Amino acid sequence: MFESVRNAFALPDLRRRILFTIGMLVIYRLVANIPVPGVNLQAWLAFTSQQSGNTVIDFLDLLSGGAVRNFSVMAMGVYPYITASIIIQLLTPIIPYLEELQSEGESGRNKINRITYYITVPFALLQAIGQIRLVGFSLGTTGGLATIMPNFGFSSASQILPTLTTLVAMVGGTMFAIWLGELITEDGIGQGTSLIIFGGIISRILPNVARIFALDDVTARIFTIVAFILITVATVFVIVVVQEGQRRIPVQYGRRVRGRKVYQGQSSYVPLRVNTAGMIPIIFAQSILTFPPLIASFFVTGSGSFIDRMATSVSTFSQQLDPIASPLGFTMYWLVYFLFVAGFTFFYTDVMVQQQNLPQTLQRQGGFIPGIRPGKRTADYITSVVRRITFVGAVFLGVIAILPGIMQLIGVILRIDGIEQSVLVISGSGLIIVVGVVIDTMRQLEAQLLMRNYEGFV
Repeated sequence: MFESVRNAFALPDLRRRILFTIGMLVIYRLVANIPVPGVNLQAWLAFTSQQSGNTVIDFLDLLSGGAVRNFSVMAMGVYPYITASIIIQLLTPIIPYLEELQSEGESGRNKINRITYYITVPFALLQAIGQIRLVGFSLGTTGGLATIMPNFGFSSASQILPTLTTLVAMVGGTMFAIWLGELITEDGIGQGTSLIIFGGIISRILPNVARIFALDDVTARIFTIVAFILITVATVFVIVVVQEGQRRIPVQYGRRVRGRKVYQGQSSYVPLRVNTAGMIPIIFAQSILTFPPLIASFFVTGSGSFIDRMATSVSTFSQQLDPIASPLGFTMYWLVYFLFVAGFTFFYTDVMVQQQNLPQTLQRQGGFIPGIRPGKRTADYITSVVRRITFVGAVFLGVIAILPGIMQLIGVILRIDGIEQSVLVISGSGLIIVVGVVIDTMRQLEAQLLMRNYEGFV
């Protein structure tokens, strides 16, 4: 492996690509430390230092690549682009124009990408408003927002210009991050958007590890460090196994005659991944869990009426994470989170498999699954196989998502305060991104080396 790394840096073109990728990530991390205009940075840092276990802030920080903790112009990261891409994927089989573009090859994909960029801008604007409001409500309703961003809002004429400046800065930061990602994809190594998120996640590891060593109880510190090492190693192993796991459906191609050439029948297979959805279901589930509390917080008046009590319960749903003070809220939150992740895994996998249209593709190429009739029988068979293996992927993603809750419950049972920090150093969803990006980047490097007659990394 070290010899392969040396060979990679010895090749001028490959060395240039690697150094270009590193340079773009460094630029992103530098810009991620520029605060948004109009934010009271000292008050914000004081809030975040006291809210180390806030699920809303942790989730937004993960998607932004660590920029939310600094409330920088990159606070939204590339998440609006990811949202726009997912919506385009879901709408493609519904809208004939998009479906036609997808079948046109490279030119059609370029047009779809252009449409995605156009949709990203209004999404980024709406998300900037929603993210600022969501952060404000998570830190103490309107008072918290007024403390960290005193001039944000449209209630008075004096606030309009500062508010627009803040929103334009955040939207511009998102588009700049997307541009950096595109540059990495074209001129660097790996998938640029994923690498930007990867860089932000990695940058949070050392501060989070330092937080473990800062625990006052020596026993809790030792147990937390050991739990962090064991859980990280085990989680990475399971992620690699599941992410690389495939169910290979055998395919037989019949004898074909094209012109004067006769092609003999060949055997191949269709690889169906255990986790086709990646971490998209976790993003969906977390978004659903944070949206209703945000809406309910608008109806909290403090009057004590039935509507006020219901709105208060819903608005604090994601904050009832203490198994001792609120065991029912703690159980309901993590149970609903697990069910949402599992449900979205099946939903998104079905959409992705239907878009591939495997039965029709096989029939057009003269292939068939042995023992299965072409057409509807093949479609039903592929669907049944996909759903069986997706069950494993859904359980896997669900357990990864609720690991913080599991460790918090273990800490209460064993009476070890702070042991949940062992899974907050780098969350399970963050590990999925890190492992996936590393595997994909290593494959691209290995492909570049093999093209030049060098041995791969493994």
